[in-house]
Formats: sequence, structure tokens, C-alpha cells
Amino acid sequence: MNADVSALEVRGLTKRFDRPAVDALDLTVRTGEFYALLGPNGAGKTTTLRMVAGLLKPDAGSVSILGIDALADPVAAKQITAWVSDEPMIYDKLAPLEYLEFVAGLWGIDPAVSEVSAHQLLASLGLEPHLHERCEGFSKGMRQKVALAGALVHDPRLIILDEPLTGLDALSARHVKGLLQERVRSGCTVIMTTHILEVAERMADRIGVIAAGRLVAEGTLSELRQQNGRGDTSLEDMFIALVDADAAAA
Repeated sequence: MNADVSALEVRGLTKRFDRPAVDALDLTVRTGEFYALLGPNGAGKTTTLRMVAGLLKPDAGSVSILGIDALADPVAAKQITAWVSDEPMIYDKLAPLEYLEFVAGLWGIDPAVSEVSAHQLLASLGLEPHLHERCEGFSKGMRQKVALAGALVHDPRLIILDEPLTGLDALSARHVKGLLQERVRSGCTVIMTTHILEVAERMADRIGVIAAGRLVAEGTLSELRQQNGRGDTSLEDMFIALVDADAAAA
């Protein structure tokens, strides 16, 4: 991939339901960065990511993933993209290893390659003792980790996660965060929404704050502090101030 090509470029992205959910949004995510998209409930975060992932058709605007027009060529875009929602969708009657082999087969990956990748992914997420157990008896945290492994088995370059740490215990969250950081170090790009602001503060290279479907602030934590004249404040305090200011201006 050309290092000069952004991992994600969104221009004028718009979606209405009973009101504007995403309002002519412009967003650029650089290749190889960990980007956290923050916002209050109903701000348009999930709607934005669902349109980027090709799960929801925008009313207007464009989506480019590593130089691919995702609206004109959705199959090519999805081949290099992973999507993980906060509600894991897996096949309960399959064991984790069987599920990953099934997903890899859908992508047309050579079984000799996918088997090694599946074992590595599941082991990195602490699921090695459960490789051959049916998923139907798994906790939400274990199911979420299986879903994440399944989303990564085709080695995507852009990983999109919507609240991936919701409901996870501390050990499960550590496994997930470790795997994501490893992927970023290898050159992948991660875009994540989260309500756990400490996670964004520790993990993200850059942070975007969205409110009422529009990007109201963006930058590194240091840049956000400078922009808002809050040199030593926490991300939580700054986030609340930004959202309150946007609501007051609306």
C-alpha cells in the first residue's frame, strides 16, 4: 500500500433517519494510526462506522478506504476491512477454531494458511484452552474475542470497532487491547468508538469528538488540550466541555 494514501477519507458523509444522524461529515484517518472516535449517545458514531464498513448506505458523500472508493467497489473495500460491533455475532454451534476456519473459507484463504493464523489469533486472545468448545456456552467477553478473531482472520488493513470493550472483564479487555496494539505496530489502522475515555486517552494516536453528526474537535490529546486552553485537564473533562459547548451552540 502507498504510505501517502490515507486509511480512510470520508467527505460530506450524510445520513438521515427522523433527523440528521450524520451531517456532511469530513474525516481523515491516517495509515497506521489508532484513531478513537468519541461522542455522546446519538452523536452518529455507530452510523458513521456502519456506512464506512458498507453496512449502511449513505444519503450523500464519499468513503475512500486505502484509495478504494468503498461505495463504487464495496467488495474490494471489504476485503481489506474488518468490522466488529459491540454485539458479537458468531455461530453458537461451532467451536472457535471451527468458526475461524469457516470465516477464512468464505474469504477463500488457503486452509494451510488460515489454520496457523486462527491458532495464533485465538491464543493471543487467551482462548487457547477453549479452541474446541462450542461457543454457545461462552460468556459475552469470550464471544466478543471470538468475533474479533474472526474479523481479523483475513488480515485486514483497516480495523473498525464499535465499543469493543463493552462488558469485558479486565483480563479480556487487556487481551483485546494487546492484539489491537500489535496490529497497529504491524502497520494496520484501527478506528474505535468507546465510552471508556481512559482507553482512548492511553491508546489513541489521535482522537475525534463527534456531536450531532459533526466532527467538533480532533487531534492528539495534547493538541486537544491546546485547542481548548486546558493544558492539564483530563480527556473526560475536555470531552464534556466540548459536547456541552456544541449543544449550547445548536
